[in-house]
Amino acid sequence: MSRKLVIVESPAKAKKIGSFLGSDYVVDASAGHIRDLPTPSELPADMKKGPFGKFAVDVDNGFEAYYVVDADKKKKVSELKRALKDADELLLATDEDREGEAIAWHLLEVLKPKVPVKRMVFHEITKEAIQRAANNTRDLDTYLVDAQETRRILDRLYGYEISPVLWRKVRQGLSGGRVQSVVTRMIVERERERMAFRAASYWDVDGEFTVNGGQQFGARLTALDGTRVATGRDFNDAGELTAKDVVHLDSQRANAVAEAARASHADVTSVQEKPYTRRPSAPFITSTLQQEASRKLRLSSRDTMRAAQRLYENGYITYMRTDSVVLSESALTAARAQARDLYGAEYVPDAPRRYAGKSKGAQEAHEAIRPAGDRFRTPAQVAGELRGTEFALYELIWKRTVASQMADARGSTATVKLAVPVDAAGAKSAEFTASGTVITFRGFLAAYEEGRDVERGADGTPTERRLPKLSEGVRLEVLDAEAKGHETSPPPRYTEASIVKAMEDKGIGRPSTYEPTIATITNRGYINKRGSALIPTWLAFAVTRLMEEHFPSLVDYDFTASMEEDLDQIASGDEQRVAWLTKFYFGGPQESREGLRRMVEDLGEIDAREISTIRIGDNIAVRVGRYGPYVEELAPAGIDPNTGEVTEGAEVKDPRRASITDDIAPDEMTPEKARELLEQAGDDGRVLGTDPQSGHEIVAKAGRYGPYVTEVLPEPEGEEKPKRGAKKAKPRTASLFKDMDLGTIELDTALKLLSLPRVVGETTDDKGETVEITAQNGRYGPYLKKGTDSRSLQTEAQIFDITLDEALAIYAQPKQRGRAAVAPLKELGEDPASGKPVVVKDGRFGPYVTDGETNATLRKDDDPSTITPERGFELLAEKRAKGPTTRKRAAKKTAKKTTKKAAAKKTTAKKAAAKKASG
Repeated sequence: MSRKLVIVESPAKAKKIGSFLGSDYVVDASAGHIRDLPTPSELPADMKKGPFGKFAVDVDNGFEAYYVVDADKKKKVSELKRALKDADELLLATDEDREGEAIAWHLLEVLKPKVPVKRMVFHEITKEAIQRAANNTRDLDTYLVDAQETRRILDRLYGYEISPVLWRKVRQGLSGGRVQSVVTRMIVERERERMAFRAASYWDVDGEFTVNGGQQFGARLTALDGTRVATGRDFNDAGELTAKDVVHLDSQRANAVAEAARASHADVTSVQEKPYTRRPSAPFITSTLQQEASRKLRLSSRDTMRAAQRLYENGYITYMRTDSVVLSESALTAARAQARDLYGAEYVPDAPRRYAGKSKGAQEAHEAIRPAGDRFRTPAQVAGELRGTEFALYELIWKRTVASQMADARGSTATVKLAVPVDAAGAKSAEFTASGTVITFRGFLAAYEEGRDVERGADGTPTERRLPKLSEGVRLEVLDAEAKGHETSPPPRYTEASIVKAMEDKGIGRPSTYEPTIATITNRGYINKRGSALIPTWLAFAVTRLMEEHFPSLVDYDFTASMEEDLDQIASGDEQRVAWLTKFYFGGPQESREGLRRMVEDLGEIDAREISTIRIGDNIAVRVGRYGPYVEELAPAGIDPNTGEVTEGAEVKDPRRASITDDIAPDEMTPEKARELLEQAGDDGRVLGTDPQSGHEIVAKAGRYGPYVTEVLPEPEGEEKPKRGAKKAKPRTASLFKDMDLGTIELDTALKLLSLPRVVGETTDDKGETVEITAQNGRYGPYLKKGTDSRSLQTEAQIFDITLDEALAIYAQPKQRGRAAVAPLKELGEDPASGKPVVVKDGRFGPYVTDGETNATLRKDDDPSTITPERGFELLAEKRAKGPTTRKRAAKKTAKKTTKKAAAKKTTAKKAAAKKASG
């Protein structure tokens, strides 16, 4: 009997697909990529000085890449090779996008199968789809492989050429990336706009009206004597009124109009009514799914894609990395049938709705994100199988898909204008306007309504409201009129949803890169989050300035978008990989842009200090230093900031500096705020009193790492300098406890803090010798110490309160690893793989999940308080799939040995791979 080996990326996917195929199929997982470009330090010694030494790519010989099997994938590769020995055919069933095609090619290169090889592709994991894919295979698409390999080499060249410049001129450990640097620039530019923004104030009047004591409705002042009243949209970001022929009301004039209106009446001067139609949105693509999940479910892009990945691998939705809005014929039929069954025939249009995508290079997959199968399961039908985030995301996808095939919402929009006689603010007549929309047929809104980001300049008037039936000439009673003041608002900060939309609109990145890009710039320290807002750090300002001034083309939006389009051309076979990389790296005589290598070679002098300086006005600048950002006076006291000359008779001092904490956003760092920080930093602290024993003054201060108390040591008497090499006396210093306040701490408490560590008492050790037990505070919290034996305390207060008997009782207990007495941070339930309870714990190196056998550290974006059971189980499954950590030295040696042969035959193997299937 023939046996076919099917290789997919993930164990979860392998398990699901295996259940759909017969006994003559063996399904295994590669657990993602099996090899990659090594770092220079990982290259064999004889290659470090050769053409591969700098990038692991030979830029002078067709950009040939040298790949190394990852150390933690050696065991998996051996397992796949053993499985292949018993197989008569190999089916590579990785995802059908560029990355999936590249994984399949790398498997082919490393496994070197001697049996027939076919490419098995599918966009949903259902029994019908998998069996259909197994019977309708194709050849490996070398064009897609070329596109992905070009992207990988491009990112290596970019990162390895640009990052060292950032290390030398900004800070060690930074990285530059083809997409991440551009997205960072977008976020920095938005913050610059907010920093330059100047608010403008304007006033209007809200009125309340009624017809003969009947229905009440509100209207807003829009004109005085026929001249429009200025609104927020009429001002620019400098706070200047840009519109002509408008009335700019201030508080006094607006209140005068309101007072006159309250004493007057209103006449209807105009009634306009027109039909209202609203069409449903297209089915989800990657970017719109991330945007809606952010708006409606408050999910980050990473959490959205993780949940979507699990839904896809378990057969609930189609492939989730796509920029195509197309639905298959079977999906169109399923959506229309479900809408008809649930809402009625009148809610379904006569013909299916077919959507066309806006993306120029829609290429990542062939269908929109939708429920899997030829018949969709309703949320109620999967409620027993899904929970938490996965259920909420499935419901969102189901609603959007069904709604996309439903009828338009219909209604009418009415606009009413009222004339109110006034004799105020230099006007005789005030015009008030009210608008309202009435939905008479909800159509697709019965199933789903798309969320919207906050619009700048919106007046807050509800769009859907019913106005009373009115006709021209009808007189109305004025119930009330109130003057209201407003200020223009700065451009809103990007959220994850809006930055993804902006990336898509500019053509920057592709579905597979949106979420990793946001994660990368977060992890690199280029952005912080405040709620959902993305706030650039001062480090991002410095990096962006360097890129703009010395590598302008690399952070140019149009150039970056054109690179994505060129990669699409390579994927379709219309552009050659080597020719394009040559043009990018070396440039050419006919090129309007120079190549990357020449950009780096011809940098010239870069003033590192100036690059990391952001002037905020009033002789103050923010500087990005080695240990973080700080504000500094550009010219210290005694120096004329305009001429740089010393003021006559002035005492010149060093420029004052003050650290900036992360809770101060760049647009909040005004000259006034900077002066406040400088004054605080220059403050010698709040004097608490004098230590009766030492006679030293005790002060409480705010420091970079939090509030603390310290003693002021007296200056040495006389002018004699201390001997060279002599240690300078250091003042005692102690941080405040978490429940202490800098403004209220008293001398007695400060002296107790400075006296730590506190001797609790004496006891004998195992050798019978007398030892002290001390209580103190440390990096990981309060603890007891007896010789070299340390035991954790539960609260900081115990440091002062614990008695010797209580300390001895703690030492009488068996020593437990870590802070075992602390309860788990969260319980996640029973792990489906091990059947054991999974909990979240706080370990020495951060929070982690464990089932008692396997531990997995939480990633940076995983919040211990909100992590879902599904995410916890996923982390444990990933850790189990990786197996035990291999010693790096041994792994490196093996990796070199194995991959050298693969690299040598790279070109031959690629040529041998079948060309792209026609059609």
